[in-house]
Amino acid sequence: MFQSALRLIYPPRCVSCGEMVERDFALCATCWGQMDFISGLVCDCCGTPLPGEENGEPEYCDECLARPRPWSRGRAAVLYRDKARKLVLAFKHGDRTDLARPAADWMLRAARPILSPGMVVAPVPLHRWRMVTRRYNQSALLSQAIARNAGFTHWPDLLVRTRKTRVQDGMGAEERFANLAGALTVHPRYRERLRDRMVLLVDDVMTSGATLSAAADACLAAGADEVRVLVLARVAKAP
Repeated sequence: MFQSALRLIYPPRCVSCGEMVERDFALCATCWGQMDFISGLVCDCCGTPLPGEENGEPEYCDECLARPRPWSRGRAAVLYRDKARKLVLAFKHGDRTDLARPAADWMLRAARPILSPGMVVAPVPLHRWRMVTRRYNQSALLSQAIARNAGFTHWPDLLVRTRKTRVQDGMGAEERFANLAGALTVHPRYRERLRDRMVLLVDDVMTSGATLSAAADACLAAGADEVRVLVLARVAKAP
């Protein structure tokens, strides 16, 4: 009765445009149609959409073939452009922490082929000074919701930043990799627990893959058996 009264006063609204929808934390039909959700054949390593049809064999994009990744498999929910880009930026810089809930659902849908029983979920960390200014780590909000919904163990502080890195906007791929080199490490409390475990690393956006590479390298150096990655948005062209 109370919930019904609340819905009459505060009906569910689209998380993007504010139009009324049937359920909480949903997109309206118009906004859903404007989102570049990734589906079909994708790069098995980073989730970039590829031309052609699935044939049961893993395929890889040119970027992952040219620069082998330290992680084994990866997926992305949306392409980082237009409507999706606006939502990611609102989530990351606009205090729209409510977007973590629907974003985690989109990510889990994309991640089904790479999920494995017993894996642990961990976010890419922020440096403590950046955490002070932003007040939350958007990747940690995503990883928390993903772990909860999938029934996996969540280690939100598995990785720590050993130094503050420069903001990577505008950097080329080589600059990004140099900027992140050695910037992440596994927290001492997890070094024994991580041994022989499979890790699902979660981040909001993948551009060059430099941040995820640094995170995966740190996990593998500490004894992780395998690392897979899951991001909300992938910077890439549509096939």
